[in-house]
Amino acid sequence: MKLHELRPAKGATHKVKRIGRGDGSGHGGTSTKGTKGGQSRAGYKRKMAHEGGQMPIQRRIPKRGFNNVHRVEYKVLNIGQIEQLAEKYGLKEFSVENLYVNNLIGRTDKVKILGNGELKGKFTFKVNAVSEKAKAAIEAAGGSVEILK
Repeated sequence: MKLHELRPAKGATHKVKRIGRGDGSGHGGTSTKGTKGGQSRAGYKRKMAHEGGQMPIQRRIPKRGFNNVHRVEYKVLNIGQIEQLAEKYGLKEFSVENLYVNNLIGRTDKVKILGNGELKGKFTFKVNAVSEKAKAAIEAAGGSVEILK
């Protein structure tokens, strides 16, 4: 075998489809795009979610529910979780900054303490909201609560 006899394996290469290069190419005339209409023309872009005259899905499906734009979303911590988090991260003060530094909440998250569970240790809380039951349990254990604006 000589260098000039080298060829790719059979079926490894494909003939390039040269579109719009005259009738002799077999792909002249309409350049494999069919005839007439937007799709055969230059610069055509299909509209997103266009269904060709059929009633679009966003109009076929009924609307349900209501989204309140004034709703405030809180990340919730129950009193039962506090002991475990204090042990794991060595926390005595539960503030938004401490929780963010320890990757327990996101940068813009608001925190609310709820009263599910028992609290044995004395902890300080600087959070956005506290339920009445949680506040009573924290103060009964000797801790304090400061609500942030």
